[in-house]
Amino acid sequence: MKLNKNIAVSDNGFIFNPLSGDSFSTNPIGQEVIRLMKEQKTKEEIVKTLAQKYNSEEANIEKDLVDFFQMLLSYQLISEHE
Repeated sequence: MKLNKNIAVSDNGFIFNPLSGDSFSTNPIGQEVIRLMKEQKTKEEIVKTLAQKYNSEEANIEKDLVDFFQMLLSYQLISEHE
């Protein structure tokens, strides 16, 4: 997954899509996922990073991450290409 180039993200989790005019907000973990995406981390790298940081099973993190990606896709904030 890759964050679309035109998407603006503030430090406090405010996400703006200038193409649609839509804006969204996310929680701190969502902010961290977006930060890792901006660093061009793969889904697997994001899962490992979050599992280590939050001492959680990778399978649980991956399920939640897939759900988050689906939501971002539905709002046209990311593309499916790595």
